[in-house]
Amino acid sequence: MKNVVVTGGAGYIGSHTVLSLIEYGYNPIIVDNFSNSSPKVIERLEKISNRDIKCYNIDCCNKDELDKVFKENDVFGVIHFAGYKAVGESVKLPLKYYENNLISLLNVVEVMHNNNSNNLIFSSSATVYGDPASVPIYEDFPLHVTNPYGRTKLMIEEILKDYVKANPDFKVALLRYFNPIGAHESGLIGEDPNGIPNNLMPYITQVCIGKLDHLNVFGDDYDTIDGTGVRDYVHVLDLARGHSLTLKKMEEINDNLLIYNLGTGKGSSVLEVVHEMEKVVGHKIHYVIANRRAGDIATCYANCDKAYKELGFKTQYNLYDMCQSSWNFQQKNPNGIR
Repeated sequence: MKNVVVTGGAGYIGSHTVLSLIEYGYNPIIVDNFSNSSPKVIERLEKISNRDIKCYNIDCCNKDELDKVFKENDVFGVIHFAGYKAVGESVKLPLKYYENNLISLLNVVEVMHNNNSNNLIFSSSATVYGDPASVPIYEDFPLHVTNPYGRTKLMIEEILKDYVKANPDFKVALLRYFNPIGAHESGLIGEDPNGIPNNLMPYITQVCIGKLDHLNVFGDDYDTIDGTGVRDYVHVLDLARGHSLTLKKMEEINDNLLIYNLGTGKGSSVLEVVHEMEKVVGHKIHYVIANRRAGDIATCYANCDKAYKELGFKTQYNLYDMCQSSWNFQQKNPNGIR
């Protein structure tokens, strides 16, 4: 089996992608410093997959340590998830985001180059589209960002585009995904942030289980169906599969730059997500309307025709499935993965 290094592989999207890679016949090797995840995730991945999974406790900002991973393993490719990702925090602490996200990417690429590893999937984001002039969003839309987190994603995309021009044997896939939610059906892994969640779904489930008093809905005066922000929520298992399909595609073709949206192609408002979760838990969810959050936009959802045509990527789960699996994970892990 071909070795694939998964940076941030103990994180939310990374951990589900590790399982998908195994299903598709790859051998994932996790690199994670556990700054926003638990080492116990590795044990749970091994339980689900019924196999040992190699893991290195390494910060990608440490290039020498990262190089050891490639010296000790014949690495076919890398899926780079590792990075800070909270929009609100990035507005308050932009230098933290620029330093961590850019340096870690530059280290990964340099180490790959030095060790003849030539396939990189980068975890990009729909934030690179900024506030789009229209929806759904296509891959050839103009790129513009509204916050430092998004700017790091866009800067990295530009860096990688320049790099493949100078290194035609190096293949890069930029996966711009939208809003992953949901969890593995086992309930053993899911979205498990440290501290108060920055993302909608874990915040909702923590309200439902009584850890938080209420959900803050940031703005109800957007030009949307109910005034709350609309996003393309995609099940994390669908998203994880998209990475495996992309890796297979990279093996088959000679193109050295691939760009895909990964989403459902449908937008749901914050309150629509809340009401869907109410169906799952069987009671009303306490929420409070708060001021708009800096850097947020009204509506963002994808056109995923390109990923369907070229990768065979098609989502299998609906919003109810996403809510149900998120709640299952929360119930089985009321205090997170500890």
